[in-house]
Amino acid sequence: MARFLTLRPSALGHKLTVYRSFAAAPDNSRVRPQGGPPCGGPGRALYVPSTVGDRFMHGVPAPALAAIDPSMDSEGATAHTADYVANTSFSDLSPVVLRRCKRMILDTLGVTVVGSTTEVAGMVAQYSLAQQKGLEPEPAGSCTLLGRRDRTTSAPLAAFANGVSAHAMDFDDTWHPATHPSAPVLASLLALTDLLRPVSAVSGRDLLQAFAAGIEVQGRLLRTSAQAKNIPWRFHPPAVVGVMGSAAACAKLLQHEPTQVRNALSAAASYAGAPMANAGTTAKPLHAGNAARFGLEAALLAASGMKGNPYILDMRSGFGAFFDDFAPETLQDFKEGHLLDKQDVAIKRFPAHLGTHWASDAAAEVRGTLARHDGTVDTDTIRQVVVHAPKCGYVNRPIPKCEHEARHSFQFMVCSTLLDGTVTRQSFGPTLLHRPELTNLLRRTDIVHPPDNVKCFETMYVDVEVQLRDGTAVRSRCTEPYGHWRRPLDQGDVVAKFTDNAGAVLPGSVVQECVDKVEKLETMRDCSELTDMLTCP
Repeated sequence: MARFLTLRPSALGHKLTVYRSFAAAPDNSRVRPQGGPPCGGPGRALYVPSTVGDRFMHGVPAPALAAIDPSMDSEGATAHTADYVANTSFSDLSPVVLRRCKRMILDTLGVTVVGSTTEVAGMVAQYSLAQQKGLEPEPAGSCTLLGRRDRTTSAPLAAFANGVSAHAMDFDDTWHPATHPSAPVLASLLALTDLLRPVSAVSGRDLLQAFAAGIEVQGRLLRTSAQAKNIPWRFHPPAVVGVMGSAAACAKLLQHEPTQVRNALSAAASYAGAPMANAGTTAKPLHAGNAARFGLEAALLAASGMKGNPYILDMRSGFGAFFDDFAPETLQDFKEGHLLDKQDVAIKRFPAHLGTHWASDAAAEVRGTLARHDGTVDTDTIRQVVVHAPKCGYVNRPIPKCEHEARHSFQFMVCSTLLDGTVTRQSFGPTLLHRPELTNLLRRTDIVHPPDNVKCFETMYVDVEVQLRDGTAVRSRCTEPYGHWRRPLDQGDVVAKFTDNAGAVLPGSVVQECVDKVEKLETMRDCSELTDMLTCP
């Protein structure tokens, strides 16, 4: 049975916006615009500000949209996907899926908290908070920015800011086909949890089933194309499938009917897409932030009556626009169980593009052979370093100039590992990034692309060959780095990563309490405890 929500405009709105007037229907079962048609349907009814309904839909006022009424047709990819989202339940989650979801949530909370300390996250937080100036200090539905003291921004902007923080260091998880599945979904769900706080607590079971639905939809969409199996070069996947997963997850949490889910997915598709050209810049984290924000907005708009094309996942001019070989029929069977049951995600050991983890592990093996009795490597004995890696232009950066370029550099990862034996958050700071010994080694590093080495996280390899001045050479190959879905991190290492990341901002007692709560998340009565816990004291 759906729970209904009526919020003051300030809970969703932004500075200097004009809000539509909404009034309750006589039966109090939904909210409708005064003088207009009913909206919201059997989902949670909402006050939606005109800035969301008009300006955020690319400047097209809602009344100008085509009046497409989704039919009751039960065939097709969009219908099957919407039915899955609307009807899946907590009991459908296997113990394996539950365990993996909780690991993903814990890891994403940690990278979001530590990511909040980055320059780009600070800029986005400042922007998001500025939109709330002029509103009362703690408006109804005000939402948390994790890792910060601030709690006075709207749900869409909180989702945006937290999504940016989660991807700010490229430390969030990766799946196959390639995407960062957790950041957009969790950021939007936590913002929606805060938004619903005044009227309805979101339980741990609610959060887990919505999170799993958002992950599943992303995985299914990625399997509509063989192109998606390779490391992307055109669109950044979180901006394509992440926004769809975010919309599905929020629609699930809002208890949307299938027709409303279809409308949410259709609206989300209108927000989708971001170019890979921004990899290695401060703009790339915006992709995850926008996916969280716009997925949440799509679900809220669907609750207010927004209608889109009911066959958005069936059409080449719909979601198929992102892939040349789009095959929507792969979305028509959700009865095979969760994809997460069959394949884990990669939880990263250090904050960089997943492909560079192959390079670091291979370099660590070489270093083990070259290290002297004191554990150091004499780089003066090295004549040349050769990296054999897939041809992936945006991860081929010979001498990165900033931390974001370094996170997308095979060469940086190999040379840093040869020098230090490992890669950490501190490896990307200016002191280590610009040290002369690293720059000198980078200048002696080349990269080659074997024709059999396809840029796919499922099959790729990286060889690191160090040629010494005495004519000898040491070479090692990595086909499966630690943290890969076929070689997942031990639970102790997942907890240790969270503890290190969250502990950079929060007291140790809070960090441990959060670990304990996520471990028993299905028993939590109100998940806003998590957002309260993960703000700065």
